[in-house]
Amino acid sequence: MSLSPNHNILFKKISSILVMTIFTSITSHGQTIHYNQFWGEVQFNRTINEKWSTELNLGTSYSSTESSPNIFEQNTQRSFRGWGHYYLTPRWKLSSFIAYFNNKDVPEIGQFESPEWRFALQGIYYFHKTGYTLSTRMRAELRHMKNEDDTYENVFRYRHQIKYLKPINSKVLRRGVVYGVASDEIFLKSGTKVTGLSFFDRNRLNVGAGYLFTDDIQLEITYANDYLPRDNGNQIVNAGSLTLTFNNLFKNISKKLHHPQPETDE
Repeated sequence: MSLSPNHNILFKKISSILVMTIFTSITSHGQTIHYNQFWGEVQFNRTINEKWSTELNLGTSYSSTESSPNIFEQNTQRSFRGWGHYYLTPRWKLSSFIAYFNNKDVPEIGQFESPEWRFALQGIYYFHKTGYTLSTRMRAELRHMKNEDDTYENVFRYRHQIKYLKPINSKVLRRGVVYGVASDEIFLKSGTKVTGLSFFDRNRLNVGAGYLFTDDIQLEITYANDYLPRDNGNQIVNAGSLTLTFNNLFKNISKKLHHPQPETDE
C-alpha cells in the first residue's frame, strides 16, 4: 500500500525543510567536537482505559570527554518525566509531560550545572500500513533552565520527527517479535544565553532494533547521531541508547499474586 497524495506532499515538505536546515547549519560553522555517549531510560506505562494512559520515564546519560574515550567517563544527566496520553483516534495520540532534568557540571565537555524543568505538548499521527508503521511526531517544549549566571531562562523549542517501525518476524508487535526502527528529528529553538542564539538546535538520527520479551516488556537498542551547532563550535554526539519498557507492570504483578496458577498433579 502506498501513501496518499496528501501524505506524500506532507513528507516531501518536511524532508525539504529538514535538508535545508541541516545544510545551512553545517555550512555556517567551522570546528567540530566529537563525543561518544550512552543514554539509558526505563519506561513504565499504565493503561487507565481505552482513551487514557500514563507513563513514567527514569533516565540517565554518560559521556566521553576530550581527554578520555570512555563512554562512561562522566555522568552528565539524570532525568524524571511524567506523561499523560490521550488517544483521540486510532491515528492521533495526544500527550503532555512535566519533567526534571539534572544537567550536571561537566567542564570536560563544556557543560555547566543547569537544572531544568520541562513542560511539553505533543501530537503523534500514525500512518498504519500492513507490515510496518510510519509516524510523524510534533512536540512543543517550554524549558525553564538555569544559566551560567545562576538565573533561570525560558527556552521554547519545537521538535519534529519522522519514524519508521517494522516487525521482522511478524506482521504485528507481540511476544517474541524483533523489530527494526529508524527516525530522524529536527530541533528548533528560541535564542537564549543558556542554549545559544542559533535557531537550529540539533538534528538527531536514530537507527536500531527492539525485542518484545512479553506483550508487556520490551527492550530497544539504537544508535543515535546528534549534530549540534553551537556558538563556540559544532558538536557531534554518537550515542548508544538503551530503553527498557514495562507496560502495566504493577497491575500484572498484582494479578499474579492474587490469581496464582493452579498446581497440576504429577
